[in-house]
Amino acid sequence: MRVLWFCIPAYGHTNPTIEVVRELTRRGHEVRYYSFEEFRERIEDAGAQLVACDSFLPPIDEKAEKRLRRVSTTEMSVQSFRMVANLDPVVSEDVASWRPDVVVTDSACFWGKLAAAKHGLPWVCSTTTFAFNEHSSKYMSHSASEMADIILGLPRLNREIRKLRPLGYHVKSALDIVSNKPEDNTIVYTSRTFQPCSETFDEGHYRFVGPSVRDVAPKEKVGRPLVYASLGTVINDRPGFYRTLIDALRDADVDLLVSCGRAFDPAQLGMLPDNVRVEQHVDQMEVLSRASLFVTHCGMNSASEGMWMGVPELLYPLTGEQRAVAKRVAEVGAGTMLEEEAARNGAALRHAVLAALEDERLIEGSTRMRDDLRSCVGPAGAADFIEQVARCHVGA
Repeated sequence: MRVLWFCIPAYGHTNPTIEVVRELTRRGHEVRYYSFEEFRERIEDAGAQLVACDSFLPPIDEKAEKRLRRVSTTEMSVQSFRMVANLDPVVSEDVASWRPDVVVTDSACFWGKLAAAKHGLPWVCSTTTFAFNEHSSKYMSHSASEMADIILGLPRLNREIRKLRPLGYHVKSALDIVSNKPEDNTIVYTSRTFQPCSETFDEGHYRFVGPSVRDVAPKEKVGRPLVYASLGTVINDRPGFYRTLIDALRDADVDLLVSCGRAFDPAQLGMLPDNVRVEQHVDQMEVLSRASLFVTHCGMNSASEGMWMGVPELLYPLTGEQRAVAKRVAEVGAGTMLEEEAARNGAALRHAVLAALEDERLIEGSTRMRDDLRSCVGPAGAADFIEQVARCHVGA
């Protein structure tokens, strides 16, 4: 079997796919993965062939770059539609000469979805967040600025869509390509328990395979509790929040480890108390194996990794998608929300952290979700599903 795989340039969307790719290649299937040089090592290590898309990225000006840093839905969609046009000759030639049996494409990867539709290929949607339909989408709570971005951006999106039609891409609207349809064959990297409104997704078309993570054995927690804080790899330029957290816990009977990313130099945070360490990058699963509390932005991967390791979470979402994840983590009892006012107030933040460390209900909920996620079919089940979709198309 030949698998043509597409993904956007984001760790949170790429990392969950790697073990599925590894399982497919282990079974003797060929995987050609359209991604970016930044991810070459991990993709090739999984046995796939990388098709580097870096040179096809649309040029962007300073205004567009700022909008992308703010995670503008409109700007990301505009750039995605332009990417479809840029990649069209390469993908069309690849489909004609390599003759893939099935396409697997990230849910946010327009060029993968549209390539499958244009060439009439069976495809599987790889969903690293929740599956969204008219029911589960109610979990998304957009801020006023996010809503304005979406509404005011519609004319730009429609212009980009019209440019694609002469190339054979018939898109009705941006919403048409973003949302999950009942008949879309979809891998979701979580459990049915964690998926909101899971009963509205057909079992024949939606396979909830659980997080695709590197497992690490939990370590015995000795000495002071370890509080681990990370705001992910995208919207992590929050030195003010980190300073407040450090000041709040400087004389507490805990150790604090902050992973701040590469958006700023940790030296900006000044002299650190003896119980605080700040790094730009850590092995998150290793840290979670010995942490007692995870202060997280609630990206789907981070929230899932925390639950996989049974670590209670203090939830500090920054976007609509993250707020949806945070809401669900709180509902299943594995975390508690950190309100924005508390995040800016040292005394309130200290109280929230210490209260979460002592909350037995969070420990119970985190343990329950750990067992639930680990009971899923995992990468092997995802590979089974992809094979099934390809076989059904051949037999159709």
